[in-house]
Amino acid sequence: MMAEPQVITSTIGVVVRNLFDGLDEQERRLVMARMVRRSFRKGDTLFHEGDLGDSLHLLVKGRVAIRVSTPSGDVATLTVLGPGSAFGEQALLSSDSRRTASVVALDPCESKVLQRRDFEDLRARHPSVERFLLDAMSEQVRRLSSQVLEALYVSADVRVIRRLNDLVGLYDTGSAPVDIAVRQEDVASMAGTTRPTANRVLKQLEDEGVLTLGRGRIVVLDPDRVADKAR
Repeated sequence: MMAEPQVITSTIGVVVRNLFDGLDEQERRLVMARMVRRSFRKGDTLFHEGDLGDSLHLLVKGRVAIRVSTPSGDVATLTVLGPGSAFGEQALLSSDSRRTASVVALDPCESKVLQRRDFEDLRARHPSVERFLLDAMSEQVRRLSSQVLEALYVSADVRVIRRLNDLVGLYDTGSAPVDIAVRQEDVASMAGTTRPTANRVLKQLEDEGVLTLGRGRIVVLDPDRVADKAR
């Protein structure tokens, strides 16, 4: 029986309901005025693991995969983020910060980028603007704690279904079917399990008529059943 790999975590990505909830209107405007919009094509790498970090990204449009290199030389997908997600927040903390993962555009994407030099200038003039960074880091800690608990106490089969349900939420356009342009190996690494385990779970769902599997994509025919199984 193949052993389950260790769950990989990263401090690079955090989904924030509203990155600026802790700021008042004036502070929010100050930060947004310093952010620059950037566009990326499908398949573009926004930045590479190991790069010197110099900016935070707030995803406005599209979806990105957060990926890391494993000790065996493979590439694992930690998570997929959609609009409203922030990543690269550690780059605002120090001038020698290195990217802990690569970020790859799964669709045409747009992000609002805040450079560290602009953040430092804002913080010097308006110290209270750093609250949004503290909120982002706090949310990240909560998310990672939840992942660790799930890895310890939730079976691999359920973790696969939960990650699939997360992806349904990111790709849902309001009606079924939901076409998810993500590979099975990505679902496996997001769930902290092996590809054969993920394939077995997804094949069972396909046999039940919940989804269909294609090359590099999963088409969910019954999102409600996925949600039920993810509980």
